[in-house]
Formats: sequence, C-alpha cells, structure tokens
Amino acid sequence: MMYYQTSKDASTNFYFDVMPKGTYVFEYPVYVNRIGEYANGITTIQCMYAPEFVSHTAGIKITVKEKE
Repeated sequence: MMYYQTSKDASTNFYFDVMPKGTYVFEYPVYVNRIGEYANGITTIQCMYAPEFVSHTAGIKITVKEKE
C-alpha cells in the first residue's frame, strides 16, 4: 500500500489512494528531547471524497523520564 506523509509542527498527515477494508496500525518514529508529560491529542481518519466516513481515537498521555 503506497502513501504520502507530511509532518508539521502539530500534526502528521497520511494520504492514501486506496485503503482496502480492514484494521490498520500506523506507527512512525518521534523524538523527544526533554523529560516531562506529553499528550498526543486525538487521531482522525476521514475519506476525502465522502467526508461522512470518519472516525476518531481517544488521546493518550505519555510520560518521559530521565534515562537511568
């Protein structure tokens, strides 16, 4: 499956020509250079040609601790 990915300050967008029916997991690397608590916000997927097909996930919190 081919896709196009764009990353900005507050978002990463993925664009697909075709996405066959099924369950998918999107994983990509991110880098953190300070300890602390972070939140990813929600994730949204939407069909460009039929915007009524849309889904959302819950946001999660991530705690980054100093390396031991």
